[in-house]
Amino acid sequence: MAEDKKKMTGPRLGDKKNFFVKNKMFTIFGILALVIVFIAVFAPIVSGGIDPNEGNINDAILPPGNGHLFGTDKMGRDIYARVIYGSRVSLVAAFSVVLLSFVIGIVLGILAGYFRGAVDTIIMRIADMMLAFPGLVLAMAVAGIMGASIRNAIFAIALVTWPKYARLARSLVLKIRDRDYVAAAVVTGSKTPYILIRYMLPNVLPTVVITAATDIGGLMLELAGLSFLGFGAVPPTPEWGLMLSEGRAYMQSAPWLMVFPGLAIFITVVVFNMLGDSLRDILDPRSDE
Repeated sequence: MAEDKKKMTGPRLGDKKNFFVKNKMFTIFGILALVIVFIAVFAPIVSGGIDPNEGNINDAILPPGNGHLFGTDKMGRDIYARVIYGSRVSLVAAFSVVLLSFVIGIVLGILAGYFRGAVDTIIMRIADMMLAFPGLVLAMAVAGIMGASIRNAIFAIALVTWPKYARLARSLVLKIRDRDYVAAAVVTGSKTPYILIRYMLPNVLPTVVITAATDIGGLMLELAGLSFLGFGAVPPTPEWGLMLSEGRAYMQSAPWLMVFPGLAIFITVVVFNMLGDSLRDILDPRSDE
């Protein structure tokens, strides 16, 4: 019995190792994503205990070095500390948008696909209205009406993002809505909430989760764009898009004010985009063909 257990355990451990070796892109960008999350979580330690909002006007616009790794801004605040703390704001905001869009879209999409008729028509017409406008322009309009803040920016982008998830969830539900096992559940007296959770949701989740994973980088870029245009984070919040906006006036005289926040956005977006793409390649059944 002991030998049989070893034989059964061995391949499982080996399979896990082979998975990471086989999917090198996923492993590499997964590690990089974890590093970025680690930096955000432990920002006080990584930044060396520097307060990102504490400045000294006598140290304003100092170049990199002189006790400030990335230099200082016009208020004498340490750019390195603000970039590190900015990862917190950007990651939390991006994940919040994805989660909010995911939940709203998947709920409305499942309801539209399952009930069809008037429910489907109302939900899909609202989704079509939202998709008729350029996403960022509509988000700017919503954020402008609600007022500039990172919370309002999250809500505005989620408002223009959920229709994509709703349409995807609806199409997946329509594929299985008339299957025999669903009809059998209805005939045997299963209640609608049970059918939605037991049969519809599991068929929708994998594809929508992959879509959400690939959207993290793009949504992060949109949030930074809103902050850059003045519709997102407000001073003195250490947010990368806002830091870029504040550094525009010093683009030629103090380029480090834009270089380091820009690099942070670039690296983070690339890592999460590549992680989402590699995850999609792993879970896509056509990738084995």
